[in-house]
Amino acid sequence: MDILIREFHISDYQKIIDLWREGKLPYKPKGRDSRENIKKELLKGCCIFLVAEHKNEIIASVLGTNDGRKGWINRLVVKREYRKKEIARLLVDEVEKRFDDLGIGIIACLIEDDNPDSLKVFSKFGYSEFKGMHYLTKRKQAEI
Repeated sequence: MDILIREFHISDYQKIIDLWREGKLPYKPKGRDSRENIKKELLKGCCIFLVAEHKNEIIASVLGTNDGRKGWINRLVVKREYRKKEIARLLVDEVEKRFDDLGIGIIACLIEDDNPDSLKVFSKFGYSEFKGMHYLTKRKQAEI
């Protein structure tokens, strides 16, 4: 299968939102996932937002962010009919390579309890659960 991995462009926004909805990823249109907020995130230079295309159709995406010392992989999604074809692996490998190029040696992802498929995928890619840590957040608004 001929797959093109490329940078996300803001003109891809609606296609990505449709893909996230299809993949049942959380979507906060009035907060972090608004077109404007994603555009700002891209301009900060601390994110790697990639899409996979097949025959000019976006079939998958992933978002990697970093704080200069740790990288985070978020929003990995593949259209249902393209799953189990190593497309997720291509995207994760590319994000990991780019983090490595930045000198980032720790890469993490957060997977919610109601998403066992992602847990299996990342386990297959060599990620392991980190015991003894609690994830806490403080949000200005619930929608963010």
